[in-house]
Amino acid sequence: MKTTSEPAARLLRICGLVQGVGYRNALQSEAMRLKLSGWVRNRSDGSVEALVAGPVDALETLIAWARRGPPAARVAELVWESTECPAETGFLRLETL
Repeated sequence: MKTTSEPAARLLRICGLVQGVGYRNALQSEAMRLKLSGWVRNRSDGSVEALVAGPVDALETLIAWARRGPPAARVAELVWESTECPAETGFLRLETL
């Protein structure tokens, strides 16, 4: 069992009104504030997908933020799964998939 300081990774899928409202930029800023690494991107189905890695407590903080998102967003659903930690550091905004 991982402690809250051991690195972990989560793949998030956020659905609702999450495109065209600054969601990716806000998530990237929040992840960087929490010193997480990974990436965020829009998906062609209208959802946002993000891979975030870092200490479990910081991941839980980001997931709680992502359930609300920035002021103009309306999150209908957020699901996540555990995944492998990415090798790279930093937090990127990727092209739409």
